[in-house]
Amino acid sequence: QVQLVESGGGLVQPGGSLRLSCAASGRTFSIYGMHWYRQAPGKQRELVAAITSGGRTTYADSVKGRFTISRDNAKNTMYLQMNSLKPEDTAVYYCNLPGTDYWGQGTQVTVSS
Repeated sequence: QVQLVESGGGLVQPGGSLRLSCAASGRTFSIYGMHWYRQAPGKQRELVAAITSGGRTTYADSVKGRFTISRDNAKNTMYLQMNSLKPEDTAVYYCNLPGTDYWGQGTQVTVSS
């Protein structure tokens, strides 16, 4: 059994920053890649960023250059640093273990003035 718990969401003004965290338990975290997804109201869930077990990263075009995914295997935690936030980044953000149905409960990010 895997548990994923997101935190760090909130309300921020356009241009601001937030750092999301995803704490994992139940498996050897370091050997797995991890994903960040988001879902805005009325839209499909979309992949935002991915990180492999070796630290290789990929990003959706919409966040490239603004978001940074990282991981701390010693803490079994993954992060998403979000800078230069835009109103269109408003969504519930989820972490996921790729290829599985293991998802966190989500954390709300609202970008608004």
